[in-house]
Amino acid sequence: MMTKTGIQINKCFDLEQTLNCGQSFRWKEIEKTEEYSIWEGIAFGRLLQIRQDEDELTFFCSQQDYETVWYDYFDLAVNYEEMRETLAKQSEPLKEATKFAPGIRILRQDAWEALASFLFSQNNNIPRIKGIIERFAELCGEPIDGGFTFPAVETVAKMTVKDLEPIRAGFRAKYIIAAARAIVESKVDLQAIREKDIHFGRYELQKIHGVGPKVAECTLLYGFHKTEAFPLDVWMKRAMNKLFPGKSPEEFGKHAGLAQQYIFHYSRMHAELFQTPDT
Repeated sequence: MMTKTGIQINKCFDLEQTLNCGQSFRWKEIEKTEEYSIWEGIAFGRLLQIRQDEDELTFFCSQQDYETVWYDYFDLAVNYEEMRETLAKQSEPLKEATKFAPGIRILRQDAWEALASFLFSQNNNIPRIKGIIERFAELCGEPIDGGFTFPAVETVAKMTVKDLEPIRAGFRAKYIIAAARAIVESKVDLQAIREKDIHFGRYELQKIHGVGPKVAECTLLYGFHKTEAFPLDVWMKRAMNKLFPGKSPEEFGKHAGLAQQYIFHYSRMHAELFQTPDT
């Protein structure tokens, strides 16, 4: 039975900042006013509409789905204000970044979906990634009310590059198939990655054809909630050189992944920091 579950939240939760920061690609804002916003997305085979009115969230789902799926997905048991304050004390640039987008949270996504999504993300932009993933779901997923589930790893492992031509993923299609087959054939053990330390996860994921350090770090952070993971793309490397010269990702500590999100979002919104003066 569909119900409305409303909960009070602290100030460290913003739907737009969390769902539109590039960590998940199956969410869209379907309504926005000055008082509230409503987002819709699909995860773990379920469609959710979620509304935010300042410090209140309303989940349009069954109580059981809220308790067994969405409570963990949105990491609601964790005090992000405490983590944000801890990071803000490290340096002035990080303090500024945490103030700019304090509502970002790290979603607890399905590991296979995170891996596939970030394989699709290579040399790509967010609108195109979203389009590829939606076509992927329509082609290979299961229909549910309001959309399609993310394709099962077993389904994808049986496909060929030609089968995936309709999703227009280009060179990335062969990487998706390689990843699915590695998992199904137990060449890569997702459960072991979850249980063991991050160094094992980095090694294990990069055994997959097409998975480099950045895709591995994204998968570990968003799909396994290894919060010390710190994805580095060209933009983040530029931000680190500009704002944190000489600092390594490991120096951010156990909340490095959250620091990365603050820095990435702050840098994207302050492109003027990285402009070269005219000579």
